[in-house]
Amino acid sequence: MPLELDSIFDSFDKNSIFRDKTFLQSSYQPTEILHREEQIKQLASILAPVLRGERPSNVFLYGKTGTGKTLSIITVRNELLKRVKKDVGFKLRIEYLNCKLRKVSDTEYRILAELIKKLGGDVPSTGLPTQAVYNKFIDLVDKERQLLVIIFDEIDQAVKKISDDFLYNLTRLNSELEKTQICVVGVSNDLTFLDGLDPRVRSSLSEEEIVFPPYNAVQLQEILSQRARYAFKEGVLEEGVIAKCAAFAAREHGDARRALDLLRVAGELAERDGSKKILLKHIDEANQKIERDKILDVIKSEPKQFQYVLYAIIRLSEERKGEPVFTGDVYNFYQEVCEKNHSEVLTQRRVGDIIQEFDMLGIINVRVISKGRGGRMREIRLAIGDNIVQKAKEILLNSLDRLP
Repeated sequence: MPLELDSIFDSFDKNSIFRDKTFLQSSYQPTEILHREEQIKQLASILAPVLRGERPSNVFLYGKTGTGKTLSIITVRNELLKRVKKDVGFKLRIEYLNCKLRKVSDTEYRILAELIKKLGGDVPSTGLPTQAVYNKFIDLVDKERQLLVIIFDEIDQAVKKISDDFLYNLTRLNSELEKTQICVVGVSNDLTFLDGLDPRVRSSLSEEEIVFPPYNAVQLQEILSQRARYAFKEGVLEEGVIAKCAAFAAREHGDARRALDLLRVAGELAERDGSKKILLKHIDEANQKIERDKILDVIKSEPKQFQYVLYAIIRLSEERKGEPVFTGDVYNFYQEVCEKNHSEVLTQRRVGDIIQEFDMLGIINVRVISKGRGGRMREIRLAIGDNIVQKAKEILLNSLDRLP
């Protein structure tokens, strides 16, 4: 075994594929952001008043995943912080929160606690009344003259978990503050996000909107070529590799993040094969791997109730040996799971909504069939391979305390 490991490690020491993999990672901040010049200019124009100590309009950035929203707002934030002078008589704070992180944004309390922490304060992670945390936040931000810009990335995720009240409360704080003004920048993958907000929240919040359109295949090729120049050693890309990556990602709503992941994973697979080049076949293999990992990440991050419903579908599908299961059967089994785990049982209608969400994610296929006078039923089949089902089941079993 040690000899086998030595040969694996030796082959990686002689890596002939990558020069610097960080250029393909989502955390990399390029100095030049291609094909987003117009959106960055708009954003800079809206936020520029902070340099004079004036509160800018709240602004919302919309667009599918991987269309450059976060990259653009972080770029503008960094430039603003570089430009603001130290002797202007006010402080500029621009704080970033990722609302997809469960420990940050699953309650109004935790959002405030995270903001307080970023501003140098401290509150326990639980235990205080929410109003007491608001008071602590107000005391902290209103100690000196400052402008506070709060960037909520994937803000739709927070609203989905805890309602839109926290946004209303936050924007209303400006009337209570004497020395500080707060501006909100929301970033959302959901183009209809504002439509679902309470009208009073919408009127107090949505002052400016910028839409980020999907990248097309040509734009994605240019983005990939820009990064590949620094990420890979010369001559390692087979002809057509970048075009194929771009074509895959263009089909996925023009997702640049997906395109970069595809190229990086293809490089890693080529490296493991001992190949001196990234071949077209490595792009196909990378695409399959990313699809599998994406589904498992979704399952891992879903709330408990979603996991209970999916566990019921998987268990019933195994028992029926590939035959379809029906919504009523899933609901009955789901109730057992909830009772065993001392969890609230959702209504049958809500469980039906969850089943539809799994259908949209491509985890299951749902087909409505007519039973004549007996009405209509929804027939459910798993749409993922056996290897993914087994890994999904492991994730779900780890999150369940007791099994029916």
